[in-house]
Amino acid sequence: MEEQGKGYTNLDLDVQVGHFFATPVAVTMLAGAQERNAELKRCILAEREREASATASNLGGWHSARPSHLWAGSRMEEILAAARHVATQLTRDRSGQSVDIDWSCRAWANVNAYGHANEFHYHPGVFWSGTYYVDDGGRLEDSTLGGEFEIMDPRGPSVAMYEPSLVFPDGSGSSGGSTVRFTPRPGMLTMFPGWLQHQVRPYLGSAERISIAFNLSVTSPPR
Repeated sequence: MEEQGKGYTNLDLDVQVGHFFATPVAVTMLAGAQERNAELKRCILAEREREASATASNLGGWHSARPSHLWAGSRMEEILAAARHVATQLTRDRSGQSVDIDWSCRAWANVNAYGHANEFHYHPGVFWSGTYYVDDGGRLEDSTLGGEFEIMDPRGPSVAMYEPSLVFPDGSGSSGGSTVRFTPRPGMLTMFPGWLQHQVRPYLGSAERISIAFNLSVTSPPR
């Protein structure tokens, strides 16, 4: 009897491969960052003088206690308007159609100095989350300063547990079962699902790393 499976290497198999359960992460650069960031930096540092830090995922550093869209002025509204636009572009109904969504936003500011970081966490009760970078603390020019934004594979480590050297060719490169890091730069806006585990690596520079984080929630049924 022919050995089971023998000879299959010569067959032209019609294999259809689908990639499901992908996780969208969007990155864009907002124009006019230099002037906008200068104003935001003044507002954020002034608020830091007025208010003590809140405690959330931050490991050191300053986390604004009050929602920053209440005190950061029109420049903050520019960022949130861009975030709403990106969120609407990336969101569909179950039939794949575009929808007009009334997004509710809540934003806050973060200032990290040497050794400060944010531990892995997620944002419950929201649809999209995001970050806008006001000052990268010099990280773009010096990769040793850390402070990268890092996301974790939502499938957990199981993808890499059996044989860490192997991955599925699903378009995500070699990141299966591990993490992906993004280098912050002034003017960069990132968007990701609120349930995605993320953190900020320790910042090791002598300046300050300043960012604005935000959540987008659906306030009414899509139109």
